Amino acid sequence: MLKQIYFWLALSWSGLILISCLIQANEIPKVHIQNLDKVVHAFFYFVFAWLWYLSFKKHLKGSKPLVFLFVFSVFFGIFIEILQGLCTTTRNADVFDVLANTTGAILAVIAIFLWNKYSKNAKKSCE
Repeated sequence: MLKQIYFWLALSWSGLILISCLIQANEIPKVHIQNLDKVVHAFFYFVFAWLWYLSFKKHLKGSKPLVFLFVFSVFFGIFIEILQGLCTTTRNADVFDVLANTTGAILAVIAIFLWNKYSKNAKKSCE
């Protein structure tokens, strides 16, 4: 049951990213904070990667989930940027958005790795 919840959360978050990146730019409120857009992209992909990890971790063992997750996140981000360039008139594909997305995915992979490492050590010390 929990696996299904994680799957639907990950799918919903992916849809949120898709919609928010493809809506017309004139519908987005303007906030004039330098590089806020890149921080938002990194946050979106940090959460994206973490939710998909929770959804897929039972299916893949070892470091494979983290590698798969990273590649999946990067390709999803590139796909979204390509769609922005092709399907919108007020948005452009931006390589720096891809870098921000990738940064968020990298941070998620590092956080997941550390979480797994320290949670296993904590379990061993309690036994």
